[in-house]
Amino acid sequence: MLKERLAAEMRAALKAGEKIKLGALRLLSASAKNREVELRRPLNDDEFVEVAAREVKRRKEAIEAYSGAGRDDLVAKETEEQRVLETYLPAALSGEELTALVDEAISATGASDLGDLGKVMGYVMSKAKGRVDGKEVQMKVRELLAG
Repeated sequence: MLKERLAAEMRAALKAGEKIKLGALRLLSASAKNREVELRRPLNDDEFVEVAAREVKRRKEAIEAYSGAGRDDLVAKETEEQRVLETYLPAALSGEELTALVDEAISATGASDLGDLGKVMGYVMSKAKGRVDGKEVQMKVRELLAG
């Protein structure tokens, strides 16, 4: 299970004195625990991956904000945390896999124009389960529905 892996990696980071890695893992652990409290049950691996994906997304947003503000020191820290957290995510979809999945979604939902964007997005995101960023999916869906 991913939670046991997280606990083991936290112990290893603590022993090795890897402060940034330990901090990122502790934040992931706290987010997972909060999600368990919300659900009132332990997380399964799929739910844990969702929590990890949400934390990675937060790091990406922080990196953008810090880059815009010229805070290279914080960009480096957030980038390192993002790299640590991404090890808990499944491999990302390639461009070809994403295109194929969007094509499948368009035919399965009967989408014909941009008004059906939500249906297609829902289908793709449920199938991809944390393996692709929503912005990428939206751009690909718009491209294929418009063209």
